[in-house]
Amino acid sequence: MRWTDVYEIAIELVDSKPEVDPITVNFVQLRDWIIALPDFEDDPDRCGEKILEAIQAAWIEELD
Repeated sequence: MRWTDVYEIAIELVDSKPEVDPITVNFVQLRDWIIALPDFEDDPDRCGEKILEAIQAAWIEELD
């Protein structure tokens, strides 16, 4: 996975963090969790606030 795989990342977060309410997650923590995903292969430094917002929104959408 790469940073641009927003929905795939969101699905992985739903599966790996079922007890977490994504609204309560700060971007530093979210970034760390994404980088730790087993299939994540992108450069950790290529991430910005916009992509994290998109991933968080997709995660919230997946839970609804």
